[in-house]
Amino acid sequence: MPLIPEEPQIHESAQGPRATPASGRTAPTPRPVPGPRPAAPSRPGRPGPVRPTPPVQRTPRDVTPAKPGPSGPAAPAATAASPQIQLIPASAEGALDAAEEAVDLLLDSGRAPGDVLVITTGAQHPWAEHELSFGEMSYWAQHDAGDDVFYADAAVASRAASRPVVVVAVNGGPASAAATALPLAHSRAGALLIVCGDPQQINSVLGAGV
Repeated sequence: MPLIPEEPQIHESAQGPRATPASGRTAPTPRPVPGPRPAAPSRPGRPGPVRPTPPVQRTPRDVTPAKPGPSGPAAPAATAASPQIQLIPASAEGALDAAEEAVDLLLDSGRAPGDVLVITTGAQHPWAEHELSFGEMSYWAQHDAGDDVFYADAAVASRAASRPVVVVAVNGGPASAAATALPLAHSRAGALLIVCGDPQQINSVLGAGV
């Protein structure tokens, strides 16, 4: 019977040359995948208010934690007329430090920075000096933003709006500065007024002016 011719088999060794890219160039070697990019350096800018970091587990002897005021719709009306007053005895030289400790304690207890206004009767707080170096417009713009503790000298504190907590540092200055700043601070404090200074001087002013 007739033989059926076998189909030719193509062995691998007989295969032709492998295809090359149409351009005639060899395929480029794949580049390694780049890793995460390093974080971009922060842009230089004006430093914000820097307050000294309170030491760990600091417990001021004269500062007592502020009790949270009543909540609810009736709370502002009840506290605005008569804020709670706390007196922290301190010398004129130590009044500013005592005020700083009081602010730290308020923030640690949950008070928002924008709730606090600090008034000085003598030398300005370093934050106020720094911010005023950029001009009064920038300084008061931060007050209007209301998102951080604001420091004001007694001479300009009348421009400051009311805040839930007002801290006064009787750190020197003429007697008239304290006599003006304390009643003003009392009128600006919504829930709590903290006064750091000589108790006799403070009581004489608050007793006569409030």
